[in-house]
Amino acid sequence: MTILITGATGMVSSEVLRELAGTAPVRALVRDKSRAPDLDGVDFAVGDLDRPATLTPAFDGVTTLWLLTAMGPLAPSQSMNALWAARQAGVRHVVRFSAIGAAHDAPTRNGRLHALSDTELRHSGIAWTILRPSHFMQNLLGALAGEELHGLFGEARVGAVDVRDIASVAAEILVAPDPHDGMIYTLTGPESISLHQAAEEASRALGRPARYVPQSPEQTHRNLLQAGLDDWTAEVLTEYRVAYGSGWGDFTNDHVARIVGRSPRGIAEFIHDHREQLSRA
Repeated sequence: MTILITGATGMVSSEVLRELAGTAPVRALVRDKSRAPDLDGVDFAVGDLDRPATLTPAFDGVTTLWLLTAMGPLAPSQSMNALWAARQAGVRHVVRFSAIGAAHDAPTRNGRLHALSDTELRHSGIAWTILRPSHFMQNLLGALAGEELHGLFGEARVGAVDVRDIASVAAEILVAPDPHDGMIYTLTGPESISLHQAAEEASRALGRPARYVPQSPEQTHRNLLQAGLDDWTAEVLTEYRVAYGSGWGDFTNDHVARIVGRSPRGIAEFIHDHREQLSRA
């Protein structure tokens, strides 16, 4: 059994690799081997999801695939290329990292693009599991500037999830996928939180003032562009600002606990664990 991890240098997949290291034969797909994390027991293969011809060696002998593509307009093409390589290699199970609310009528382009790839996987003839996580708590790490916290929730609450819990779920399924065949899991934290609540937790943990400053969708879009994001990404994140602000993400469930056998981390635990990083903001 060999597990192949795509998106290996990104935030989510790198956590999945840490969870899996030493527990099962793991191979990670990277475009640049010099950027690969130094993890014992992980084999790194060079390949590019935009270049199908580079994928054959990386997929050779793989039984289970963790399929994650970066958010962007080319994500369906990348997912398609990975799925084709998986079929040619005889991969038996694909665990796909999708997006909260992925559907053909989702309020964000990212959700609609993921719906295309989810549908393709479900009709691929390969056993599958799909994960649709809520907003990452880790996004808060770049959202605090001095005393001000910014974000995409507006005045609403969102069932935000810690990426470490996503990785725990992913690792559990990748090692033993059969019980999760044909399942779609939407991963949330233990409670819906507001960014006012997150700021209060940060203030307590850091011992200094922190307050959430809501922004309109127009302000959000302008600030994202000023931060250097490309037009497409800024527009899609603004779509999430509108959706979350309407209450679209205000729900939780037991999917994390059901799979890993414990409750997911809450916002207080997340901020406590990352207080050193937040203190540098």
